[in-house]
Amino acid sequence: MSQSKPLFRIQFVSNGERYELYVRELSQASLFGFVEIGDFVWDAHTSLVVDPSHEKLKDEFSDVTHTYIPMHNVLRIDEVKKQGTAKITALSDKVTALPTPIYTPKK
Repeated sequence: MSQSKPLFRIQFVSNGERYELYVRELSQASLFGFVEIGDFVWDAHTSLVVDPSHEKLKDEFSDVTHTYIPMHNVLRIDEVKKQGTAKITALSDKVTALPTPIYTPKK
Protein backbone atom coordinates (compact mmCIF):
# COMPACT_ATOMS: atom_id res chain seq x y z
CA MET A 1 0.00 0.00 0.00
CA SER A 2 1.52 3.33 -1.02
CA GLN A 3 1.42 6.34 1.23
CA SER A 4 0.25 9.59 -0.35
CA LYS A 5 1.86 12.89 0.52
CA PRO A 6 0.45 14.61 3.62
CA LEU A 7 -2.03 17.44 3.10
CA PHE A 8 -1.49 20.76 4.91
CA ARG A 9 -3.81 23.69 5.51
CA ILE A 10 -1.86 26.92 5.93
CA GLN A 11 -3.38 30.20 7.06
CA PHE A 12 -1.48 33.45 6.66
CA VAL A 13 -2.01 37.19 6.38
CA SER A 14 -1.13 39.13 3.23
CA ASN A 15 -2.21 42.63 2.17
CA GLY A 16 -4.86 42.90 4.90
CA GLU A 17 -6.51 39.58 3.99
CA ARG A 18 -6.41 36.11 5.56
CA TYR A 19 -5.46 33.39 3.09
CA GLU A 20 -6.30 29.74 3.65
CA LEU A 21 -4.61 27.32 1.23
CA TYR A 22 -4.18 23.57 0.92
CA VAL A 23 -0.76 22.29 -0.12
CA ARG A 24 1.16 19.02 -0.21
CA GLU A 25 4.65 20.54 0.20
CA LEU A 26 5.57 22.65 3.20
CA SER A 27 9.03 23.32 4.63
CA GLN A 28 11.28 25.86 6.23
CA ALA A 29 12.73 27.77 3.31
CA SER A 30 16.41 28.16 2.65
CA LEU A 31 15.68 31.90 2.82
CA PHE A 32 15.96 32.89 6.49
CA GLY A 33 12.60 33.70 8.08
CA PHE A 34 10.37 32.22 5.36
CA VAL A 35 8.10 29.18 5.03
CA GLU A 36 8.07 27.54 1.58
CA ILE A 37 4.85 26.03 0.26
CA GLY A 38 4.16 24.23 -3.00
CA ASP A 39 2.08 21.60 -4.79
CA PHE A 40 -1.15 23.55 -4.35
CA VAL A 41 -4.38 21.54 -4.09
CA TRP A 42 -7.52 23.11 -5.57
CA ASP A 43 -11.16 22.05 -5.37
CA ALA A 44 -12.62 20.37 -8.41
CA HIS A 45 -15.93 22.24 -8.61
CA THR A 46 -18.64 20.06 -10.05
CA SER A 47 -21.56 22.38 -9.32
CA LEU A 48 -22.54 25.64 -10.94
CA VAL A 49 -21.94 27.66 -7.76
CA VAL A 50 -18.44 29.09 -7.86
CA ASP A 51 -16.78 30.78 -4.89
CA PRO A 52 -15.22 34.08 -6.09
CA SER A 53 -12.47 34.03 -3.44
CA HIS A 54 -11.48 30.49 -4.49
CA GLU A 55 -11.31 31.59 -8.13
CA LYS A 56 -9.24 34.64 -7.12
CA LEU A 57 -6.78 32.33 -5.34
CA LYS A 58 -6.53 30.02 -8.34
CA ASP A 59 -5.81 33.00 -10.60
CA GLU A 60 -3.25 34.48 -8.19
CA PHE A 61 -1.34 31.20 -7.84
CA SER A 62 -1.98 29.75 -11.33
CA ASP A 63 1.64 29.85 -12.54
CA VAL A 64 3.26 29.46 -9.11
CA THR A 65 5.07 26.22 -8.25
CA HIS A 66 6.43 27.36 -4.86
CA THR A 67 5.89 30.49 -2.82
CA TYR A 68 7.70 31.89 0.21
CA ILE A 69 5.72 33.34 3.09
CA PRO A 70 7.36 35.41 5.84
CA MET A 71 7.22 33.47 9.12
CA HIS A 72 5.62 36.35 11.00
CA ASN A 73 2.67 36.32 8.55
CA VAL A 74 1.80 32.66 9.21
CA LEU A 75 -1.18 32.25 11.53
CA ARG A 76 -1.50 28.48 11.60
CA ILE A 77 -0.39 25.28 9.87
CA ASP A 78 -2.42 22.07 10.19
CA GLU A 79 -1.90 18.63 8.72
CA VAL A 80 -5.39 17.55 7.67
CA LYS A 81 -7.02 14.34 6.41
CA LYS A 82 -9.57 15.98 4.11
CA GLN A 83 -9.32 19.00 1.88
CA GLY A 84 -11.59 21.96 2.52
CA THR A 85 -12.16 25.04 0.42
CA ALA A 86 -9.29 27.43 -0.18
CA LYS A 87 -10.40 30.98 0.49
CA ILE A 88 -9.50 34.60 1.14
CA THR A 89 -11.29 36.54 3.86
CA ALA A 90 -10.94 40.20 4.72
CA LEU A 91 -9.54 41.04 8.13
CA SER A 92 -11.61 43.27 10.37
CA ASP A 93 -10.49 46.83 10.99
CA LYS A 94 -9.42 45.85 14.51
CA VAL A 95 -6.78 43.40 13.26
CA THR A 96 -3.56 44.89 11.97
CA ALA A 97 -0.61 42.95 10.62
CA LEU A 98 2.53 44.52 11.98
CA PRO A 99 5.58 43.80 9.88
CA THR A 100 8.25 44.03 12.54
CA PRO A 101 11.89 43.11 12.17
CA ILE A 102 13.10 39.93 13.85
CA TYR A 103 16.14 41.71 15.23
CA THR A 104 16.03 45.24 16.56
CA PRO A 105 19.21 47.29 16.51
CA LYS A 106 20.75 48.27 19.83
CA LYS A 107 21.17 51.96 20.52
